[in-house]
Amino acid sequence: MSFTARRPLSLPILASVLLAVGAVTSIPSRAAEPVVEVVARDLQNPWAVAFIGQGRMLVTERPGRMRVIEPDGRVGQPLEGLPAIDAVGQGGLLDLITDSGFASNRRLYFCYSEPGSAGTNSTALASARLSDDARRLEDVKVIFSQRPKVASRLHFGCRVVEAPGGLLFLTLGDRFHRMADAQTLDNHHGKVVRIRKDGGVPPDNPFVQRAGARPEIWSYGHRNPQGAALGVDGRLWTQEHGPQGGDEINRPDAGKNYGWPVITYGENYGGGKIGDGITAKQGMEQPLHQWTPSIAPSGMVFVRTDRYGPAWKGSLLVGSLKFRYLSRLEIDGTRVVREERLLPELGQRVRDVREGPDGLIYLLTDDRNGQLLRLQPVR
Repeated sequence: MSFTARRPLSLPILASVLLAVGAVTSIPSRAAEPVVEVVARDLQNPWAVAFIGQGRMLVTERPGRMRVIEPDGRVGQPLEGLPAIDAVGQGGLLDLITDSGFASNRRLYFCYSEPGSAGTNSTALASARLSDDARRLEDVKVIFSQRPKVASRLHFGCRVVEAPGGLLFLTLGDRFHRMADAQTLDNHHGKVVRIRKDGGVPPDNPFVQRAGARPEIWSYGHRNPQGAALGVDGRLWTQEHGPQGGDEINRPDAGKNYGWPVITYGENYGGGKIGDGITAKQGMEQPLHQWTPSIAPSGMVFVRTDRYGPAWKGSLLVGSLKFRYLSRLEIDGTRVVREERLLPELGQRVRDVREGPDGLIYLLTDDRNGQLLRLQPVR
């Protein structure tokens, strides 16, 4: 199932202005446009890609499969050893990262929708060891399971980031009809959690000493965060889907409330305010950036490589599911000052965005015949 092709994609000058917190303008391309290379295709709704050395990659498929992609684009058979996965609606096998010590321990972490009783489910995070022949997962352990489980096909969140020092962040959706839970601390809905690699709770988590609060919680008031990455300063950044408008970029701090569903720049599907229809309230954090109309963001990475020139370095790349392009955001401290919409002719939902060990940017497109793409700089 290998396929390799290259085609340049034009980057037209943007005429629209992005509605956002603060003054943000859309700009034309300031550097030579990259060339899109198809590394692999025939992937069913791929969700995440991770790099395992020697040019090989692991890819998750939402229906519940994990596969090795060879350097020549060959797609391997599904790995054995995955736990039971409830692949319904937006759920399934979702994010994947390798451990910072993967070269020696071959450990990885993946999150997925975990089935419960009576049609319920929740987001779960597992660790495992990739076998030496890369055909199966060994020593699989569920290290976190979102509580409570509910009957829902929506809003699983499910992005994983390893922080400096080895702790894990996991983003969790509000499960849609349980959106009010995002404002209470006795559950994991609409939260970012922080745990150790064995599932234990770090003693400096903000709510460890609060009675009735889930000790894993790092921040709350989130809707459906499907992107997370470490900034150049080593801090966690996330982005989340708004309801109809109001997609957000945040930098979650310990113990802070990011407002959903009390404050939002979005509205109900079909129109109409959510709650009091307000965008700000004392004690609730404002997003660093918001998109109205929604772009349906998924996957994000900060560019650390020099391979695309100085204009790209330090930028934040975010995939758009709705408008099917790659957004490049220029950052000044914690402010988004410009957006450049890349690959407008791609015509595919951009689900994941990663920077590989070769310094190149990789994308996954979310489709029944999804693709793994690589962006080659123009010389």
